[in-house]
Amino acid sequence: MHNHIVLRMSLRLVWHMALAAALAFLTFFLLQSVGLQLLVQYPSLYWKVVRLANRMDSMFTPALAIVIYLFYFLLLQQRQFRYLARISRSVHYIAEGNFDHRIPIRQSSELTDLAEITNRIVVGMSETLDNQRRSEQAKNELITNVSHDLRTPLTSIIGYLGLIEQDRYRDEIELRYFVQIAHDKAKRLGVLIEDLFEYTRMRHDAVPLKRSEFNLIEMLRQLLVQYQVSLSDAGLQGSLRTEETNVMLFADADKLVRVFENLFANAIAYGREGKKLDITVRCEGGFSVTEVINYGEPIPSVDLPHIFDRFYRVDKSRTEKEGSRGSGLGLAIAKSIVERHGGTISVVSDPYRTAFILRLPIHI
Repeated sequence: MHNHIVLRMSLRLVWHMALAAALAFLTFFLLQSVGLQLLVQYPSLYWKVVRLANRMDSMFTPALAIVIYLFYFLLLQQRQFRYLARISRSVHYIAEGNFDHRIPIRQSSELTDLAEITNRIVVGMSETLDNQRRSEQAKNELITNVSHDLRTPLTSIIGYLGLIEQDRYRDEIELRYFVQIAHDKAKRLGVLIEDLFEYTRMRHDAVPLKRSEFNLIEMLRQLLVQYQVSLSDAGLQGSLRTEETNVMLFADADKLVRVFENLFANAIAYGREGKKLDITVRCEGGFSVTEVINYGEPIPSVDLPHIFDRFYRVDKSRTEKEGSRGSGLGLAIAKSIVERHGGTISVVSDPYRTAFILRLPIHI
């Protein structure tokens, strides 16, 4: 690109020099023709011109030719000079922090290339600054959310332990009740801290994936058996529906188990009214497509785009009321794990069902 611009500038300069020389020659020729006619008609003027030429010696004609040549050359370059001045003013304006300003593209020349390149640089700088602002905002939101979620159970722990320390309980039964509450809050605090570390490690690829070949169908069957008691306590009946027998993945099985555990926990928290948890698996274009479906309360459409955001909960009050120990990071962790495996996770929800859809590459 640099060589291309230099070549175009050189060719344009040579062209302007040649054109200015041609125009100067033509003008000089016309001046001589017109001058001779005037001198013939006005003899007194003729002798004055002759005396002036003699005084200037032999430099008169070359000097006149050079002046005419420079006049035409600068005239041809004037448009370039004006455009360059406009580019300079725009660059100074942008340098003052006006990154929404763009240099106007007016003509096809090497200066047009310069203006386009400068505009691309400004766009890149503007995007970089926007990303930095979003990153700073996300960091502030993370600190705010972590502080809030850590403070809530910690306040309860300190409060109940304070009651115990001050002997402010009626009997041993109430003492054990205070201890149990403090213990539950401490476990919730531990889950939050562990999820926060897990999310940070997954986002920054700090934990290597321990890949191995395994059968997704068999893994899901085992998970349903392990969650049978939890699902039954929540009034849910889990089932796996698929026509596939072997869907082989080359992935970190423990990490994917974490993904499905988060989805099961989500179904237990929000899908109890539907009484069922269905899992379907199919193969499609080199990917396994797994749907984890519950039939409880739908996710509001306004919340769907944010469902995988960290610390995002559709209904915080309901989560607390039902005793969920969710950290608000479960689905964000699930998304990070799936994406590190080269897959995708999405959700669809309507009044009939809510389905989390996982696409993972099949190992052939």
